[in-house]
Amino acid sequence: MSDDLRTLLGFAHQLAWQAGKITLRYFQSDLTVDRKADESPVTVADREAEAYLRAAITARYPSHAILGEEEGLSGDSGASHQWILDPIDGTKTFIRGVPLYGVMIGLVRDGEPVLGVVNMPALGEIVYAARGEGCWLNGRPCRVSTISTLRESLVVATVAHGYDEYGKEQAFRRILDAAGLFRTWGDCYGHLLVAMGRAEVALDPIMNVWDAAALLPILQEAGGSYTDWQGRPTIDGGEGISTNGAVLDELLALIRSA
Repeated sequence: MSDDLRTLLGFAHQLAWQAGKITLRYFQSDLTVDRKADESPVTVADREAEAYLRAAITARYPSHAILGEEEGLSGDSGASHQWILDPIDGTKTFIRGVPLYGVMIGLVRDGEPVLGVVNMPALGEIVYAARGEGCWLNGRPCRVSTISTLRESLVVATVAHGYDEYGKEQAFRRILDAAGLFRTWGDCYGHLLVAMGRAEVALDPIMNVWDAAALLPILQEAGGSYTDWQGRPTIDGGEGISTNGAVLDELLALIRSA
C-alpha cells in the first residue's frame, strides 16, 4: 500500500473514532427525532457527527469532495478523492438505545473504493481496511470464516420481510431454507460480522452508496466479497450482499434460480 493510502487510513480511523465519541454523548438519551423528506429519522447526533467529519476532512484535504447522508455532496464532483460518510448507520437502532449502530467512512479514489472504516462506538469495536493492507479489528488482523456451505452458515439480514417489494422474496426464502442459521442482525453490523468471521452472509435488499462505500474494501481485504445481488462488486448497486467468499457461488446460484 502506498504511504499516501496508509496516511489516509490513519486519518479516517481517527475521524471515525472521534465521531463515534460525539454519537455516544447522545446515545440512550431523550432525543428529539426529526423526519427527512423520505420519512427516515434523523437526530442531532447524526447532524453533529457529519458536521465534525466534514470540517475535519475539508481542513486536511480541501481539494477532496465529500458525500454525506445528511448534507449531500460538497466540493468538486470530479475530484480524484471523494469521501463518503454515514455518520450513524442504523439511526432507528440508535434512537431505540440499541448498540448496533455504526459510524461509516469510505473513500473512493479515481472511481475505486479503496478505504473503509466502520466504528461501532457502543460496542467498542472499529473495523478498518485499505486496498492491499488487509482488514483490521481494534488493531488485530480481521478475516472472514472458512465455512464453505450455506448449510453450515450463519446468514444475517437487516430486514426479515418486505423482500417482495424489491422482487427478491423467492430468492430470500431459498437462502433461508438453505442456511444453517438465520438472525436479523442488520445494518453495517451485519456486514461487519461477515468481515470478522462471525457470520458468512449478510443481506440487504436496498442500500445507499453511503451504506456501502466503507464495506466493499473492508470485506475484500478481509478475504470475502461485497456485491450486489447479481454478484457484481459495486457500491452503486442500490442493494448489497456480503459473504465470506467461499459460499458466494452457492448463494448466487440460489438467487438466479429464483
